[in-house]
Amino acid sequence: QVQLVESGGGLAQAGGSLRLSCAASGSIFSLNVMGWYRQAPGVQRELVASIRSNGVTVYAESVKGRFAITRDNAKNTVYLQMNSLKPEDTAVYYCNANIRTYLSPLRSDDYWGQGTHVTVSS
Repeated sequence: QVQLVESGGGLAQAGGSLRLSCAASGSIFSLNVMGWYRQAPGVQRELVASIRSNGVTVYAESVKGRFAITRDNAKNTVYLQMNSLKPEDTAVYYCNANIRTYLSPLRSDDYWGQGTHVTVSS
């Protein structure tokens, strides 16, 4: 079993900052890509940022230059530093990880966190 536990969401003013964390635990053989997605009401879930185990990152155009994704491989944790927040960043943020478990080391599956709310007021 694998669990992703997120923390760090909340309320911020426009121009402010928040930092999200997501820790993976359980029978983890290897952690591949980790990322953050978000979903606003009535909108399809979208990729915010992702990071591979070698540190290569991908960002949505809307957050480039404002958000930074990092990971601590020793702690199986991914972070999302969100700066210069805008009201349009308001959404539920979900952590995602592509994981191989000890039970199935030859197969990788996507796991999701429970989601954390981020609200940015103008």
